[in-house]
Amino acid sequence: MKYLKAYGPLIILVLLIDTVSEMISTQVFKIGKIEISILPLVFAVIIAILVYLIPAKPIKKLYNDKRVKFAGKYMILIMLPLMARYGANVAPKINEIISVGWVFLVHELGNLGTIIFGLPVALLLGLREEAIGSTLGLGREGELAYISEKYTLNSPEGRGVLGIYLIGTIFGSIIFSILAPLLLGMGFNYKAVAMSAGVGSSSMMTAASSSLAALVPKHSDTILSFAAASQLLTSFIGTYIMYFLAVPLQRFMYTHITSLLDKKKEVYPDHD
Repeated sequence: MKYLKAYGPLIILVLLIDTVSEMISTQVFKIGKIEISILPLVFAVIIAILVYLIPAKPIKKLYNDKRVKFAGKYMILIMLPLMARYGANVAPKINEIISVGWVFLVHELGNLGTIIFGLPVALLLGLREEAIGSTLGLGREGELAYISEKYTLNSPEGRGVLGIYLIGTIFGSIIFSILAPLLLGMGFNYKAVAMSAGVGSSSMMTAASSSLAALVPKHSDTILSFAAASQLLTSFIGTYIMYFLAVPLQRFMYTHITSLLDKKKEVYPDHD
């Protein structure tokens, strides 16, 4: 009974938001020749944020730390059936997936993109240790675990990865649900876009693959299978890519870029 009293209001709010989002259903917008589908998942995220922004004391109590931790702790109960469904989607298309297996492996090298492109930008913006946490992948569970183990979450590196984790949680599914249809509209093959959806985040992958499947319904099974297979590979192989490739590359780039920036600062010192 005490659990119902403590967490019941939050559960009711979640069910209400879910109901409203499903009533809105998938909305398709056209920008020129490109169709963008916005999923109920995206509307749920937006509504939850808007509700939190209401300046009322009862609303703030709904989002207290205890309830937020409860939601995060038991989110796995929602994700497990989803992962089981991904496995069921992969099985019927396993031969087709194996036939392009090397492409999936090359796709994993995309995890290095956040370092190659993101780290220089972060350092130029003035970040230092925070850049290590914020550019080591997309800041999902694998990166969060590595940074917390090596540096702790109270360190600058920990603050960096936590910031990216929170941004990804709030905005990731929204961006991915828009990005997948955009890439399809630009002429990319639906299989390639489906593969690119598996980046290590279940919510982002679901948003991208579902919005893509809504636009190409006759290939929806293939899209969901390729996205799920890519997600599973990223969860497994992506960890090794991070340890043996991403971390050494990041350390090398960080050392050399910061050294160049510090030398430039000595030559051109800031003036008060």
